[in-house]
Amino acid sequence: MAMREECKNFQSRTYDSGEVARFCGLDLAPEAPWRCPENCPSYAPRLADVGWVHGSLVEPAVELEPDAAPEDIASVLGSAEEIVNEIAPEVLAEVTEQRAKEASKAGKKWWRFGR
Repeated sequence: MAMREECKNFQSRTYDSGEVARFCGLDLAPEAPWRCPENCPSYAPRLADVGWVHGSLVEPAVELEPDAAPEDIASVLGSAEEIVNEIAPEVLAEVTEQRAKEASKAGKKWWRFGR
């Protein structure tokens, strides 16, 4: 079984590089982007797509599934998620600090000149 693209929880993003990320919005597909779990309890068909932006009619093909046991795939993806979650607060703090610096520079208006 492949990813259920008709499920309201299915999401995909295409990046400028052409890479496509396919995943479950509820994080219930440990083998994404290749397949959803059998008999997923949160499967619900998508009923409407009002306001969505659709790309081209032809989506890039899903890359070939690795020759590994599903448990190994889930383990590698879980480890990658842990790495991202571990560094996320530090990256968020850096971005927040950088934005604050940019905002303070932008806040120096001409009428404050000479203070």
